[in-house]
Amino acid sequence: MKQSLFFTLLTCIAVIVTAQNNLTITEPHSGIKLTVINQTYPLLQILLPGQPATERGIEVEFPEHVTGVNLQTNAVEQLYFVTRGERNKRTLPTWKIDGNTLLYETVLNGTMKLTAKAQLDTDGIRYSYTFTNTATVAWQNLQAVTCVKLYSAFSDTLLERTYVHHTKGFDLLASETPERLTMPLQKWLPCRYLVSYTWPVPANKIQKGEDGITRYNKSRKVDMPMIATISHDKKWVAATYTAETGNLWTNPERTCHHADPAIALGSNETKTLMLKTFLYQGRLEQLLKYIEKENKAIK
Repeated sequence: MKQSLFFTLLTCIAVIVTAQNNLTITEPHSGIKLTVINQTYPLLQILLPGQPATERGIEVEFPEHVTGVNLQTNAVEQLYFVTRGERNKRTLPTWKIDGNTLLYETVLNGTMKLTAKAQLDTDGIRYSYTFTNTATVAWQNLQAVTCVKLYSAFSDTLLERTYVHHTKGFDLLASETPERLTMPLQKWLPCRYLVSYTWPVPANKIQKGEDGITRYNKSRKVDMPMIATISHDKKWVAATYTAETGNLWTNPERTCHHADPAIALGSNETKTLMLKTFLYQGRLEQLLKYIEKENKAIK
């Protein structure tokens, strides 16, 4: 009897460990698969239906960093940065699967509780970050910067299939830099390509940062806070959207999408940041209907 109970206990432990190590969910209608590939420094992988696990697919730094302005010191502080590794002051993320959602909890700097959720819908992945501030410090422009890195089917180093939306319709993000198509790759990269939504358009169209990275600024604001990339075979659209952001940008070397919202967070307040990556088979123009539907769901 004792031996039977012992083996039963071992079996239960094995099941729990397997569940913790295999954090994967698949959307039953679309076949899109969402997996946690790094639990310590939260990194997600998104694979299209039939896409082998040997491909990188889409990788999402969930988030890449958490940054805000400390209103006591008026200084920009990073509460978490993936490249900081073990120097991050936080509790290790505790993960679980809740229906169609992968989520984890952690406490940053001993005072900021973060609950991060990645919800797999039929039309993509909705990310949410809920912050609870237990300190006396208030924060301005608090962001959970989410880097949606498009590899494999969507890679677009020369930005030939990456679009934004202006008042007159869709336009290539890099349409004002046609020379990118013929310049040597080592001259084009590394760079960032940015377009304003609520922020003023920078006076200089091309800027060279202290980090040596060239930044190209589109001269026209977008009228919709989203950035979209069409797959190589023109069958799929991947688009990252948020309700409100200062600008949109990409690092063409990894075709990442950035559409990062921000909040003000007072002492003992709880607020949530949200954004979504749409994934669907169809035309770019159909994206507008998906965004309209998303806006109604948020409201």
